[in-house]
Amino acid sequence: MADYTFETVTHSVYRWIIPAPEPWGVAAEEISKAWAMAADAYRETHELASTEPIPGDALRFHVRDDAIVIEYTTEE
Repeated sequence: MADYTFETVTHSVYRWIIPAPEPWGVAAEEISKAWAMAADAYRETHELASTEPIPGDALRFHVRDDAIVIEYTTEE
């Protein structure tokens, strides 16, 4: 008889996509607003107090051709 376990892992990706069209890009204020919303959502997802810092590698920034993307992932 085989001895094994089975599991299903679900990844959720949360993204804030900030349009940054050429030639002007995007204003720092727009990135700051999205960053704050992403940080708040991360804290809520992980049940952290608003005064608790989030880990330095929790939010990831990606550059697309015409956007900047802020994201984090969760695993269940």
